[in-house]
Amino acid sequence: MRHFSRRMFLAAGTAGAMRPVSGAPVLPRPASELTITTNSGEQVHLSQLKGRLIALEILLTTCPHCQRCSRTMQKMVDEFGSKGFTVLGAAVNDGARNSLVQFQISTGATYPIGVADRDKAYAFLQADLNAGPIYMPQLVFIDRKFTIRVQYAGTDPFFLEEEKNVRETILKMLQGGNPPIAPQDPRGGH
Repeated sequence: MRHFSRRMFLAAGTAGAMRPVSGAPVLPRPASELTITTNSGEQVHLSQLKGRLIALEILLTTCPHCQRCSRTMQKMVDEFGSKGFTVLGAAVNDGARNSLVQFQISTGATYPIGVADRDKAYAFLQADLNAGPIYMPQLVFIDRKFTIRVQYAGTDPFFLEEEKNVRETILKMLQGGNPPIAPQDPRGGH
């Protein structure tokens, strides 16, 4: 019998259902536009960050795994921000706007986190809304040429040693290399 974590139920119930359009997303691929709206009303367009190494965390404000990931990402911003690394958070759950401030306080995240249109975020991930749950967080790494190199679903083994793996990915990309590309499924798995 398969055991489901709270994260799986939250993602399934809050974020809706989805499946990759034709299996795993295409990697590498050009990043498409995604806009988040912060609590102050500022719109941050992903394309504004072109030329920097970007980590995009698509998240649920109610997800403890997303909170842990945001804490890790804040550590990485503190460590690598002066070297051209930046993070953007995009909340897609219902009611996210009402919980953004508390989410940022509880995670200590100072990088921009806002609300993104769920359907546009799913399209960004190359996901289909008609099958299987999505597992949060979704972590996407985009190189300086605005190309998505890798993306990880919340159940991916990448998150078992999250801080170590994120740091290694950032270092490799900052040095001009690319992380290994494995076909990754937004539902969690390869």
